[in-house]
Amino acid sequence: MALTPSNMLSLGTKAPDFSLLDTISNATVSLRQHSGTNGTIIMFICNHCPFVKHVNQGIVKLANDYMSKGIQFIAISSNDIENYPEDAPHLMKENAAQEGFPFPYLYDETQQVAKAYDAACTPDFYLFDEDLLLIYRGQLDDSRPNNGIPVTGNSIRYALDMLLSGRQMSRIQKPSIGCNIKWKN
Repeated sequence: MALTPSNMLSLGTKAPDFSLLDTISNATVSLRQHSGTNGTIIMFICNHCPFVKHVNQGIVKLANDYMSKGIQFIAISSNDIENYPEDAPHLMKENAAQEGFPFPYLYDETQQVAKAYDAACTPDFYLFDEDLLLIYRGQLDDSRPNNGIPVTGNSIRYALDMLLSGRQMSRIQKPSIGCNIKWKN
């Protein structure tokens, strides 16, 4: 398992639009139709990555805590399913049900959305404001598998709280660390 950090897309970047299959509802979901009134979190995750498995319940709790505050959550898997069949759409749907995802879990078959976001790893998190401008990218928190630090989501919670209160973020944004996105050959 290679440790891959986020690429740290430039703050202020406008969220690239997309329309992808939601593996939970079998409907097409676009960013413009599904963005939050106060902000939107885009998460690049997958089924098999141990870093994602480690934080799944933390992101479910985070979403449940902030969706009522006008923050929308969208999870996307961009992995090559030929070489990583455990990330196939039908298994994404099963994983979403097992974990209790309260947000869409989209399949990026062409990997164009991951490339547009300069996503590098799973998990990789992006927080956009109400105008879909990037204000945070990087880690959920300092927890990693086997490091003994509990999953709290405090890095993103801080960014969300600053966004919702209209204050500027003063903390350094740390890259996420996880498995590399499994690119097609």
